[in-house]
Amino acid sequence: MFDIRLIRENPDAFDSALARRGAAPEAAGLLELDTARRSLQTELNDMQSRRNALSKEIGQIRRQGGDAAEETRTVAEIKDEMTRTEERLSAVQEELEARLLRLPNMLDPSVPEGASEADNVEVRRHGTPRSFDFTPRDHVDLGTGLGAMDFEAAARLSGARFVVLKGQLARLERALGQFMLDLHTSEHGYQEIQTPALVRRPALVGTGQLPKFEEDLFHMDPDYYLIPTSEVTMTNLVREQILPRSALPLRMTALTQCFRAEAGAAGRDTRGMIRQHQFNKVEMVSIVAPEESDAELERMTGCAEAVLQKLGLPYRVVALCSGDVGFSARRTYDLEVWLPGQDTYREISSCSNCGDFQARRMEGRFRNDGEKGTSYVHTLNGSGVAVGRALVAVMENGQNEDGSITVPEVLRPYMGGCEVIRPQ
Repeated sequence: MFDIRLIRENPDAFDSALARRGAAPEAAGLLELDTARRSLQTELNDMQSRRNALSKEIGQIRRQGGDAAEETRTVAEIKDEMTRTEERLSAVQEELEARLLRLPNMLDPSVPEGASEADNVEVRRHGTPRSFDFTPRDHVDLGTGLGAMDFEAAARLSGARFVVLKGQLARLERALGQFMLDLHTSEHGYQEIQTPALVRRPALVGTGQLPKFEEDLFHMDPDYYLIPTSEVTMTNLVREQILPRSALPLRMTALTQCFRAEAGAAGRDTRGMIRQHQFNKVEMVSIVAPEESDAELERMTGCAEAVLQKLGLPYRVVALCSGDVGFSARRTYDLEVWLPGQDTYREISSCSNCGDFQARRMEGRFRNDGEKGTSYVHTLNGSGVAVGRALVAVMENGQNEDGSITVPEVLRPYMGGCEVIRPQ
């Protein structure tokens, strides 16, 4: 959430920053609420001072044996007026906070201009897409041909956008998740974390999913939400904490199931495992000092790239444009893996620097050694990577003409030495 003082000092710059995201100006409306809030607070303070002075006067009158009935009535009237003013102040404060919470993060100056994903800028490519001497199939045809991917059974159980994996494909997905965790913890310096899959509303407000994206979440009674990503739980571990500077950077990773009620644009990716309501993902989260966050984004992106490199998957890195950067991010790189079955690159990881945007919402701070004051941490998050999409990529890039799948060498120890997955 933004500091209203910064908006008060630079309203035009604030609206210009919103305009980069294609958002309407907000400064005037916010400052009107801020003015009303400050005016009501001043009135409340003045009434409190009058009440205190009268209370003191009543005490003096009574000690002298006088009649303080009129002063007592005035104090009661002031108390009633204070109650009404407090209610008005509370309503204005709530409206101001609600409007601030719905505003996206300000973009980094380096973010390229653009209206949509079509304007994203390719930064680099790694690997060359494989040339097939047969027509490559997509993962749905491959998985059903192997007898190990069942969308019909999943639909009978849960409806659309779910899948049942069986046998060696189920083991391959498990192998991918374990491989990613092992890589990030043993080579990249992340600490493995296990967190709840259910969180309360404040955790999602802290990372920016609420209140704006409530319709995208699975809400459970009495007031729990299924996590859309373990970014929510790991980032909130520093909620309302003041960390010593020596504790930074914090680097965490988790393999969790993730749940999203919104599964993409209507009619898009309805086939297969690209967009599902329930999926596994390895997430990376970094908590750093402000001066470290730009370098940490590059580092985190490199960690996600290492996963794809070790799996032998061709991919590209793109810098998201101003119209495509997510709500909480100030700057984002997407990793897009080559999928022969779709003859295109598709997102498999998104690595973002959120600056102090989430920290302000969570009140996550740090203190330099020997100093009294505190500063907001910077938070970063990235997929390291989406396990289901990695499964899709391994299947499609490793397919053979007979429908079998060659297992990447790095995964074979996790597969009991299996080199090729064949029809059951």
